[in-house]
Amino acid sequence: MRQLLPTPDRQITIAEAYAAPLGTRSDRPWVGLSMVASIDGSTVLDGASGGLSSENDIGVLSRLRQIADVVVVGSSTVAGEGYGPPKKPGQRIGVLTRSGDVDTNTELFTSGSGFIITTTRAEISDDAIDVIRAGDDDIDLHAAIASIPDLCPGAAFVQAEGGPTVNGAFTAADLFDEMNITTSPATIGGAGPRLVHDGPDVTHRFELEQLLIDDQSFVFSRWRRLR
Repeated sequence: MRQLLPTPDRQITIAEAYAAPLGTRSDRPWVGLSMVASIDGSTVLDGASGGLSSENDIGVLSRLRQIADVVVVGSSTVAGEGYGPPKKPGQRIGVLTRSGDVDTNTELFTSGSGFIITTTRAEISDDAIDVIRAGDDDIDLHAAIASIPDLCPGAAFVQAEGGPTVNGAFTAADLFDEMNITTSPATIGGAGPRLVHDGPDVTHRFELEQLLIDDQSFVFSRWRRLR
């Protein structure tokens, strides 16, 4: 891939470009988002993200997972994308669900990798599953993210992987410290969800830290939250 920013016209590998998170925090884990979207903002093609992706996009996602301590993702995305146990030894995957209705018989959970993030009122049928509870009717995302190191000691970087409604909740809570976005060189149209879906209108400013392009015109951007 070719780096356009911060050093222009430099050939760079995915491992070099995504060597570490863009920062750290002392009050809670640093939270980064990794998503692919079309030029017109759609996150799905025929109901899934795979049609928008590429070999380099998969490489970026894999690299970010390698440097993440914990992955957090919505239950619909887990079911739709077929999440299994992570390849990184010891990594945990937190599944967000307000209702608590999650299939815990999948390999993600039977392997011990998966845990649930939900409300205090949600009923979880499997007592053997680790659960973080925060908020009564809606998940208190601030409290949930801050509690992750209690369950996963040493967790400093949390990778969020959507879907768009989850992204909307994280955006409303102003929890994204960095955003790693792949722009697929296509327009999709239709009524598919955009990168951030639902939630109130809010404005959070980000600074472009890195910009890459490959020979298929996929664009890879890294954005840091200005606070």
